[in-house]
Amino acid sequence: MFSRYKKADHSAARLAHVATPPQQVRPATTNSAPAKPRTAPARAMPEDKERKRREKLGELKVELHKRLLENLNLAALEHAAEADLRAEIQDIAAEALEEMSVVLNKEDRRQLHQELYDEVKGLGPLEPLLQDETINDILVNGPKQIFVERAGKLTLTDITFKDERHLLRIIDKIVSAVGRRVDESNPYVDARLADGSRFNAMVPPIAVDGSLVSIRKFKKDKLGVDDLVRFGAFTEEMAAYLQAAVACRLNVIVSGGTGSGKTTTLNALSSFIDNSERILTIEDTAELQLQQTHVGRMESRPANVEGRGAVTQRDCLRNALRMRPDRIIVGETRGEEVIDMLQAMNTGHDGSMTTIHANNARDAVSRLENMIAMAGIEMPLKAVRSQIASAVNLIVQASRLQDGSRRMVSITELTGMEGDVISMQEVFRYERLGLQPDGKIIGRFTATGVRSHYSERFRQWGYDLPASLFEPNMGA
Repeated sequence: MFSRYKKADHSAARLAHVATPPQQVRPATTNSAPAKPRTAPARAMPEDKERKRREKLGELKVELHKRLLENLNLAALEHAAEADLRAEIQDIAAEALEEMSVVLNKEDRRQLHQELYDEVKGLGPLEPLLQDETINDILVNGPKQIFVERAGKLTLTDITFKDERHLLRIIDKIVSAVGRRVDESNPYVDARLADGSRFNAMVPPIAVDGSLVSIRKFKKDKLGVDDLVRFGAFTEEMAAYLQAAVACRLNVIVSGGTGSGKTTTLNALSSFIDNSERILTIEDTAELQLQQTHVGRMESRPANVEGRGAVTQRDCLRNALRMRPDRIIVGETRGEEVIDMLQAMNTGHDGSMTTIHANNARDAVSRLENMIAMAGIEMPLKAVRSQIASAVNLIVQASRLQDGSRRMVSITELTGMEGDVISMQEVFRYERLGLQPDGKIIGRFTATGVRSHYSERFRQWGYDLPASLFEPNMGA
């Protein structure tokens, strides 16, 4: 039908029939013993029928996918229209099913065509999960176990890969599209999908029970401050304070654990930056979605097969300092780039922001100290802390609670040094009050009663926050 997608020379062998021939019924003989009464056969459970149906469709999909690879000119598919490719897949599938004497109902046939299209152009079994907007994370533990996260809760899906080779083929398809590789000599990889989703994979022999895949899905619709307030991540009073802090160019660190919403919070805070400022972003995997006009985005690069060509976040950060930025935003500070980040905050790039993994504000400061030590920079501890205290103004703590909800549990200001210790004061916090029978956490946001250390700076910049903003029990 669409000859431009067919291979020029097709000599593939015909597929063996998947459907088994009906069993012959032996005719009854006249001298046979009287038949014994038999009990009624056990009825198949609906779950068993559905499982067998999925297994049958899976076997058909594997055989038909082989036929597609034999028939289609894969090089020509790069620029093929979706409608033409779907029609071609349906024609080849119909021909193969007829040869195999397999009859499918309309729904099974539609599902089979969609899965075949996903195998050819998409990411196979992962494709419907990527299209589901309610899913935040996709976690693959080997070919037979795929978990998804919805609203902070992990659930096991009924979607599987045929085997480890099938899973490895999808992984290779993802990483090769961005010029990276993964194999026994390089068993782990970070990459980005076409839609911007973050992808991480680790393959055997490092992954013992099958390849491990983690996909953090890219949100097409960026959550703004109003959305986060509506969802209960923080209050309007906290939003007003954060708007003043970002607009007045305080240096901000967003701290939190894995999956606590650090990047989402950083995106929301960046919305308070004036549109006239030049912003440079540096990330290992580009996730930030800044809406300003003047944004320069940079992404680090791993070493090639020969171990050369690596470009680290520190390399990007050093170069960014020569590019006349008003603000520098580092997606996540996790290594030796910390010293350059602190120096940027201290040398005329006020209003810079980054995220860090830590459980609370005090731990975030300790993590900064440890990263400076790991970078091999020998400085007295007091000098390190003095550098941190003068560079960082605000630590915003994000957390994912046990019921799956994400909250901004603390906003803490760094106010200077008292002897050898960095002095800090908490301005807002989230207080847990109890637990509902359904496991939902009962809590409230409140100010601590401490007036902001930067109130005078806010006033000079035109943000004269009322004293009532810092009174306790707000948002109760």
